[in-house]
Amino acid sequence: MVSYVSALLYVAGGIVVAGMALLVAFQEKLVYVPVLPGFTKSYPITPARLRLLYEDVWLTSSDGVRLHAWFVKLLPDCRGTISRELIPSLLTTDIAHRLEMVRIMLQRLQCNIFMLSYRGYGASDGFPSQQGITRDAQAALDHLVQRKDIDTTRIVVFGRSLGGAVGAVLTKNNPDKVAALMLENTFTSILDMAGVLLPFLKWFIGKSSSNGPRILNFLVRSPWNTIDIISEIKQPILFLSGLQDEMVPPSHMEMLYTKAAAHNRQCLFVEFPTGMHMDTWLAGGDYYWRTIKEFLEKTVPDKKDSDSSRRGLPSLHHFAVLLEAK
Repeated sequence: MVSYVSALLYVAGGIVVAGMALLVAFQEKLVYVPVLPGFTKSYPITPARLRLLYEDVWLTSSDGVRLHAWFVKLLPDCRGTISRELIPSLLTTDIAHRLEMVRIMLQRLQCNIFMLSYRGYGASDGFPSQQGITRDAQAALDHLVQRKDIDTTRIVVFGRSLGGAVGAVLTKNNPDKVAALMLENTFTSILDMAGVLLPFLKWFIGKSSSNGPRILNFLVRSPWNTIDIISEIKQPILFLSGLQDEMVPPSHMEMLYTKAAAHNRQCLFVEFPTGMHMDTWLAGGDYYWRTIKEFLEKTVPDKKDSDSSRRGLPSLHHFAVLLEAK
């Protein structure tokens, strides 16, 4: 009996040690994916390849890291008569691999789009970390609010996956700059995701869904505790959940919504039955884009800007988007 108990203790100890070793050695590679499998770090195409009008933008984060971005502009003949909105969006990671979605977003939402590569992603310098990426998102927002061709009172942040965690922090930290937040297929925390990626760790690490003692939480350098941040956001929030998400369990989005709705009456949760982690926008089809458009019209309604009118500019709608590939 004693030997049996000893064996169990050795096994448990071995699991803990193995878990600690994995977390210390590989956690950044699990959290941050600067290069998607099958792709290169350099941009395979630019917006010009899809005949999109854009400008290159270079930013400097508060700690001196140089960041690359694209400002994709809505062509004048594409604005139509839908209040001629300009909706810049801010995308993260390998921005060139998001251009097809950007093209459709331009058409369906009548928007301009601001696309940022985090540090370590694309042409941006540095190495990704939670503190660093938070600084990068802030640098992008600070750049956007200084632009003269957008309405800086109507900023909406969109985040997918890790971008949702980044977007939540950015929205909480800038209540006077961000008007609304949209989250798609976002996790509750990296602590909870550790148990999803490495199931045996769920007994030793976690945030909201762990049943274990969570003795390894202190080893996680990028916890991204969205489940804690979400309850502090007072702006309207749209939750877009793909029920076939193969990476982030849809239950994470449900928990985020429940936590947010307990403190914020301006929350909307929408499910897409066939949506996977990265293709919910495609699987959702017309319903996906109508959902976003109606959310924007309700929470950030179009308005006439007298100063813009005097300068001959259209009524402006500024829309920041954070997307993250995993």
